[in-house]
Amino acid sequence: MQWKEPKNSNKYYWTSHAKTKMRHYGLSAQRVIRVIRRPLRIQEGVTNGTIAVVQPQSTRRGKDGQKTWTNEIWVMYQIKSQSANNKNESQMNNKMIQFLNKNSQSQKQMRIISTWRYSGKTDPKDTLPDEIMNEIAEVV
Repeated sequence: MQWKEPKNSNKYYWTSHAKTKMRHYGLSAQRVIRVIRRPLRIQEGVTNGTIAVVQPQSTRRGKDGQKTWTNEIWVMYQIKSQSANNKNESQMNNKMIQFLNKNSQSQKQMRIISTWRYSGKTDPKDTLPDEIMNEIAEVV
């Protein structure tokens, strides 16, 4: 599978690791974005400052009427704020960074770190605080 840039490419930054994993698991960029926009569950990622979301690959109804599945798609990402005019903030001094941030449109970007398929059904863990959930909703 060859990499295709998604339509909202300015909202998302794809690491080379994520692109490699998407090829390995046969996931398209649009499928990964769908998992981010409509997750079944949201929780803290393994690494500090990351968010992990999960969505079943496909669901079916059991005899009792409950949804059930056997495979899940996971995405781990970070939310970064990035100024439109400033690409190399690490090379500028603090006063210049503050000036650019005040005078340019600051937009948030999702940095997609990794994605994978899990053959099984995971147990829910602790959910994220409301303030982080609101920040995610802003970006999506």
